[in-house]
This record gives sequence, C-alpha cells and structure tokens, in this order.
Amino acid sequence: MKKAVILTGSKQYLVSEGETIDVELLNAKDKKIDLKPLLIISDDKTIVGTPEIDNAVVTVEVIEAEIKADKVTAIRYKAKKRVKKVRGHRQRLTKIKVISIK
Repeated sequence: MKKAVILTGSKQYLVSEGETIDVELLNAKDKKIDLKPLLIISDDKTIVGTPEIDNAVVTVEVIEAEIKADKVTAIRYKAKKRVKKVRGHRQRLTKIKVISIK
C-alpha cells in the first residue's frame, strides 16, 4: 500500500489511496486537484523530496467544497472584576478523497 505526505494549508497530512480527509479551505475550481508529495512510502522503499518529489503527483477529488468544523469556544474571564468575554469560531474546511498516488 502506498502512502504519501502532502502539504496543503500550511499543514502536512499522511494519506493513502481511497482515504477521505478534511483539510483547510481550498480554492478549487475543478473537482480534481493534483498535489505534490513531500514523501512517498511504498512497500519496500521510501522516497524523500527536497522539499517536493519531482515526477510524482497525488490526485485528490473534492467531495464537499466548504464544510464547517465543530465550534471552538475561547473564554476570557477575570474573577471579581466583572470581565467575561466569550468568542466562538468555526473553521471552514474542504473534504477531499485521495484518488491515486503516482
């Protein structure tokens, strides 16, 4: 089974073929995107890029263009000072499926 490390949204993800993951929001006009891998792990060898591997591509398909993650709540509170501030945030994500690693 082939695995690859891809870089998208300033984060690195370890993916394999057929896997579905949520990544940072992508400006994807097309349904299929080609990403350059940083590392490829095959059954018997490992290829490391500097920083990316030439002649290698990871093809992904966009399943949902924009979804929202669970809400993250940040609270600022000071006792006996009547200071309480609550903020919430929902990160926008893109759901992708890895089609092939070549």
